Amino acid sequence: MKDPTPRDPSSVWRERWLALRNGVLASPRFQRLAAAFPLTRPIARARTRALFDIVAGFVYSQILFACVRLKVFDLLADGPLSIAAIAARTGLSEDAARRLLAAAATLDLTEPCGDDRFALGRHGAALRGNAGLPDMIEHHALFYRDLADPVALLRGEADPELGRFWAYAGRGAPGALPPEAVASYSRLMAATQGFIADEVLAAAPLAGRRGLLDVGGGEGAFLTAVAARHPGLSLMLFDLPAVAERARANVLAAGLADRITIRAGDFRADPLPEGADTVSLVRVLHDHDEPTVRALLAAVHRALPAGGRVIVAEPMSGAPGAAPLGEAYFGFYLMAMGRGRPRTPEVLCALLTAAGFHRPRLVTTRNPVLIQLIVAEA
Repeated sequence: MKDPTPRDPSSVWRERWLALRNGVLASPRFQRLAAAFPLTRPIARARTRALFDIVAGFVYSQILFACVRLKVFDLLADGPLSIAAIAARTGLSEDAARRLLAAAATLDLTEPCGDDRFALGRHGAALRGNAGLPDMIEHHALFYRDLADPVALLRGEADPELGRFWAYAGRGAPGALPPEAVASYSRLMAATQGFIADEVLAAAPLAGRRGLLDVGGGEGAFLTAVAARHPGLSLMLFDLPAVAERARANVLAAGLADRITIRAGDFRADPLPEGADTVSLVRVLHDHDEPTVRALLAAVHRALPAGGRVIVAEPMSGAPGAAPLGEAYFGFYLMAMGRGRPRTPEVLCALLTAAGFHRPRLVTTRNPVLIQLIVAEA
């Protein structure tokens, strides 16, 4: 069926080119010739591998999940082990352990080192350096089940588990959530906040600032990191009442009760506390749909004095070298969660401008795949 939507001339020519290109690529004869010709053979093989990786991606993720669940990377942390030793410690048969370790080696999670022994691979070693990653990987069991029927998810016919896990996403009055409803997701956010905080604080312009309000600050992991790096900065956390109670206990245990003030409320219904000249929104906006984001940014603008600053830190769509992470991963994760969407820096800058902020700008982080920053002035 022909699409009746009007198009500009450049789109018409691009679509004609795409039709020609795709017709050639879909031709079995062209595929055979490309695979046989020496100059195009490497390209054909790379394309075949890339397509197969898409098909096999779920299997790869389950190999990683099994390694985390069985604590394979922890077992190998002190050096290589034999298949027999790994099998005994994981409760697997030697054949199953060998199959798992060999599969993990193809993904650089483990590395064979002779005599039926395996060591940590490059990715396995890097994973051990990020304390929150195993928690996030185990959490993905919910997401994998939600994706068992992606068409039902797209049509709104599924009942996603992620929507129940992130309890505030499916509640009309999240401020009334009981402590048990926020415990699991609060723990997960706190566990994964460490490596995010390092990236944010390496790029965030906090020098010369007097006070920082962290909206949606969870259990206080980000502000705890801020307190260590900026001893002269007054700190305040704002989150739902049940989450704020958890933050209060953590701040007290960390000996930071005199540095970090905890305020409870629902930013969709309650005014934000005033008194800070900087507001941080760390992994907050992409969890919410447009009306909530617009209302929240307007509330942040009202809470800030003239010359105040907002820092938005989150994974963004279109990050250099990470296109699938934004639209594919976060697009579907947030759909299963029940709200929110990945946004480009341009969209976020436009939302900030509409809320009254000036000069929104993208600040380069060390690892834009993980997180990017946008800073704007009130």
